[in-house]
Amino acid sequence: MTQTTTTNRQLILAMRPKGEPTKDTLNLNETAIPTAGADQMLLRTEYLSLDPYMRGRMSDAPSYAAPVEIGGVMVGGTVAQVVTSNVDGFAAGDFVLSFNGWQDYAVSDGTGVTNLGQTPDHPSWALGILGMPGFTAWAGLTQIGAPKAGETIVVAAATGPVGATVGQIGKLLGCRVVGIAGGPDKCAYAVNGLGFDACIDHKADDFADQLGKATPDGIDIYFENVGGKVLDAVIPLLNPNARMPVCGLVSQYNATELPSGPDRMNWLMGQILRKKIKVQGFIIFDDFGHLYSEFAKEMSAWIAAGKIKYREEIIDGLENAPEAFVGLLKGENFGKRVIRVGHKRKIKT
Repeated sequence: MTQTTTTNRQLILAMRPKGEPTKDTLNLNETAIPTAGADQMLLRTEYLSLDPYMRGRMSDAPSYAAPVEIGGVMVGGTVAQVVTSNVDGFAAGDFVLSFNGWQDYAVSDGTGVTNLGQTPDHPSWALGILGMPGFTAWAGLTQIGAPKAGETIVVAAATGPVGATVGQIGKLLGCRVVGIAGGPDKCAYAVNGLGFDACIDHKADDFADQLGKATPDGIDIYFENVGGKVLDAVIPLLNPNARMPVCGLVSQYNATELPSGPDRMNWLMGQILRKKIKVQGFIIFDDFGHLYSEFAKEMSAWIAAGKIKYREEIIDGLENAPEAFVGLLKGENFGKRVIRVGHKRKIKT
């Protein structure tokens, strides 16, 4: 199923999933391509970002953002190309960072849209290393983690777009970095490809023991994006005055109830109190949006100098987005997962 110039395909939220999303969660509908009116522009989606936060938008549980309504287009960050424009500062052929959601076409008045120019070298990178994931890593680590040279940083999902960036920034700042990832291939990449000092496979039977041996001086910063058994293994290893930026809990997004076992909340709070641990959740653009230009300048310089590596996993076809998203929540991705909805091409003016 390829993108056309006559039909707008949309992935619509058909039902709120209980647990893992299924084939019935989203419906692929076709509708007419919208028309841009006065002070509007028509955008054609080229790339769609897949991110764990989208699972929360499928639910109507209280959260920091409104859920997608049943019958609504699934939300998501996109790189799109301007087809027609009646908006100052945007011309046909421009690539833009936008929020078209899971569909081929969208109309925008330019609010929240960033112009990437007509010939960006890596347009999809605006959804990854130079976009929300990269910014999340940079701000969470530097502003909350506040690393000092010689400290030990542990980061889970170490080869994902956030974790891989956290670890590499940590090394640039003179820290010892230990990653946690799922499987020997990912762990090998974290060490040999990204320069981590060590990486522990969370699927190993003796995972907690291996993590302890890899952090003989304890953990000063734990960048939290997974939760579950990984968090359980990290907490006892945290040093006094440790810092824990929290940007996600992907292992829990499909959970339908609290895990079985004893209530460990008081134990956790005791650890936080006695060790004076700083735990801070953050929503990247809500809390640190004012720092984006600083991030973009520093990250662009690191990339240009070859100091930061970035791995992208592109999957073709909007119709493949639901299955790819389910896989993302299971940790099947190796790097930033992006859907190529259209194809880079010049608009005729």
